[in-house]
Amino acid sequence: MTSTKIQPSMTMEEILRIFPSAQRALFQRYHVGGCSACAFQPTDTLEEVCRDHNLLDVQEVLLHLERSDELDRRMQVEPRTVKSWLDAGEALRFIDVRTPQEIEAAPIAEAEPLDFTDQGKYMGLPKDTKFVFASGTGARSLDVAAYFVGHGFEQVYSLKGGAEAWGRDIGPEIPAR
Repeated sequence: MTSTKIQPSMTMEEILRIFPSAQRALFQRYHVGGCSACAFQPTDTLEEVCRDHNLLDVQEVLLHLERSDELDRRMQVEPRTVKSWLDAGEALRFIDVRTPQEIEAAPIAEAEPLDFTDQGKYMGLPKDTKFVFASGTGARSLDVAAYFVGHGFEQVYSLKGGAEAWGRDIGPEIPAR
């Protein structure tokens, strides 16, 4: 099976536009793109990145990027869905991963702030704990959600559109940046 959305000859900038989580996916599986030692340039093609990092099966890398994108899409949940879960009294942890300053500027009253001093306390929870993570736009919370999935948690979601979408769809309105 070959990719219909991305091709090995595309630049990483083009690929990241189509699959915003591609850099995280490359780093998680292949340790590519997460630090200066394994970095790539936006103008590098996927073929060049694979060659430079001794990834011989470019088609497998393409498939991994597609699977990662599919997982990201499944993890994203609409604000109205989260609100319905909360209204129904479902057991879940709704966690805001923004900085204290960001939360203060535009709070989501229903979400608890991430405990930056003891983030490990979440790892001790049962693996079937339902988590919904929120950030400003949904990008940072998707990274956190992927981290929790990687640690074996089974019901992990990222608030699609983040606090901005929550404010727009649920209220109160959160100013866009």
